[in-house]
This record gives sequence, structure tokens and C-alpha cells, in this order.
Amino acid sequence: MFENLEPGWWWAIGGLVLLIAEVIAPGFFLVFLGAAAIATGLFTLMFDLGLAPQLVLFVLYTALAVMIGKRWYAEPHGGDQRHAINEPAKRLVGKTVTAVTDVDDHGGRVRVGDGEWNARGGPAAAGDRLTVTAVEGNCLMVEPVRTLPPA
Repeated sequence: MFENLEPGWWWAIGGLVLLIAEVIAPGFFLVFLGAAAIATGLFTLMFDLGLAPQLVLFVLYTALAVMIGKRWYAEPHGGDQRHAINEPAKRLVGKTVTAVTDVDDHGGRVRVGDGEWNARGGPAAAGDRLTVTAVEGNCLMVEPVRTLPPA
């Protein structure tokens, strides 16, 4: 039954088996090998390649798939989450807050959501809008919100 199967089909079947294995035991690596095997199989079916070109194509497709996957999975989607677990206050960087008291290099208070935080930077008067630029301990470093001058 399988003895007359063309090599391209073997590559495609092997690629599907690898994709199924990725679903069963996820590790984000078998998917690259599976995609490369399927691409090699399709190319082999279209151009009737010998064994050596098939292996070269498989290696090239695998390298390409891994590079694309590495780029895709290396960057966290949805913003910078590096500090989300151990330093959740770092997520405030870039947020706009409102000064509750005057804020200068010696200190002040700002409203973040429904709470207040110590802040330094500015200068700003109570009610001014500020941007959080950094977090040092439990103190937010802030600067006035930058607006474009009128045209």
C-alpha cells in the first residue's frame, strides 16, 4: 500500500505527525520541524527532487521556520511584561497621572486610579497631568505631560 507512495507525500505525512505531536506535547519546537517537512514535501511533489535536494530544502526550511518563530515568540505581545510579576509597579511607567499636591524634586503626591502615590519630578501644581517615567521603590518619577504647541 505504501511502497508506491512518492517521497513528497512521506514528507507531508511526517510533517503532519510532527504537528500532531506538538499539539499533544506542546513545546513550540516540533511545529517548526513539521512546517519545514510539509513545505519540503510540497516542493518535492511539485518538482520531483532527489534525496539530497530534499534534505537541503528541509534544513533550509527548518532554519527559516525557527528564525521566524524565534522572532515571533521573542517579543511579548501586549506590551512590556518583564516586570509584571515581581515588580508590578513598573507597569505604571508611561501612564498619565494627576498631581494631588504640588510635585517637585523633593516630593509630592499623585493620583493613580483610585489611590495616591508618592512622586518626585515635575514641577507641577495640584491638578496638573503628569507622565510616569520611572519607579524607584514606592516613589513614582514623573514629568509634565508633553503637549504639542498650537499651530
